Amino acid sequence: MKTLYSIPLVTPGSAESFPAVSLSGPLPDGEWSVRTYTLRGGLQEGVQVVEVHNGRLSFAVLPTRGMGIWKGRCGKVRLGWDSPVKDPVNPAFINEQDRGGLGWLKGFNEWFVRCGLNSMGAPGMDTVLDYSGNPYQVPLTLHGKIANVPARSVSVEVTEEGICVRGEVDETMMFGPALRLNTEIKTSFASGAVSVADTVTNLGDNPVEHQMLYHINYGAPLLEKGSRIVAPFKQVAPRDPRSVEGIATHDLYGASEIGFVEQAYLYELAGKRGSRETLAMLRNAAGDLAALLRFSLKDFPCFTLWKNTAGTADGYVTGLEPATNYPNVRRFEREQGRVITLAGGDSRSTYLTLETLETRQAVKSAESEIAKLQETAKGIVHPEPVSSLSGS
Repeated sequence: MKTLYSIPLVTPGSAESFPAVSLSGPLPDGEWSVRTYTLRGGLQEGVQVVEVHNGRLSFAVLPTRGMGIWKGRCGKVRLGWDSPVKDPVNPAFINEQDRGGLGWLKGFNEWFVRCGLNSMGAPGMDTVLDYSGNPYQVPLTLHGKIANVPARSVSVEVTEEGICVRGEVDETMMFGPALRLNTEIKTSFASGAVSVADTVTNLGDNPVEHQMLYHINYGAPLLEKGSRIVAPFKQVAPRDPRSVEGIATHDLYGASEIGFVEQAYLYELAGKRGSRETLAMLRNAAGDLAALLRFSLKDFPCFTLWKNTAGTADGYVTGLEPATNYPNVRRFEREQGRVITLAGGDSRSTYLTLETLETRQAVKSAESEIAKLQETAKGIVHPEPVSSLSGS
């Protein structure tokens, strides 16, 4: 596979500013392009953007915000949502401790955002050991730190087959967790898919806990009255009493409703025998447009569906969330045996593909694939929260 361009954008220790790059090339039915720029003004000041267009699918990576993906488009399908947070926010303006540990939400507007690396989920106190083995209390904020850590290394590679954006992000401290994320965000020319390959490494000598959740968010046109989530599941349960109110329609979406209070549903998905590969799909009411996630339960054994069909100005959005565990407080997840520990020097790699389906035939094909997997599981819907799945 021939490399056409390989461009470093951010290198460790470099004093050079983020370069403005503009690349393009012909395709049989259009043109591919890569463009980089830095946002100016307000809370977006200094945010770096790598904008990729493969000839069909476009998306914008944010190195300043942990290599998240701000927004995208595939044909007539917008990939993302309308957040009350209008612009990408420079992490310098985020205080994660705001509003009792909910400060993460002040920067929340991406299509694809990572939660982790050391912790994710609901805010709360946790007990950890210092390097002398003494227990002490630490406040953990909503969804961890990685989304608000700028990348220390970023590059773009264009080959004969497609485009790859690579980044390296460190979540490290003295006498604390030292974790590194290496990511490759790839797309093939004229494809409707983008893949995310992540490796998290413990840079220290001591064991460190690791949690990761992908918060993948959609608004209109995929989200509308009559939209559905379609996924093969062994069981699904409401997270809390508020979610109990909607358990009968956990897989169905309503129209925008002013005053709607969020709901969340915790899934144990079914996967293929051996590989444990699975998929989850958000499809529109007509069944001719959809977003499809493909991943392995070996990488992400837990799946959460977040529904926030609130007024449009307040964020009409749903989140599809593959994860290493459920987004409860870390203390509870540890008690359930779902928190990963990485030994000194160890790494863990994961892979996920996001596809956009633009025809009724493509949506039906995915539904058939999901139906075959569903045949392998009973598909239990719990009317009340399950104590092993949600707690504080």
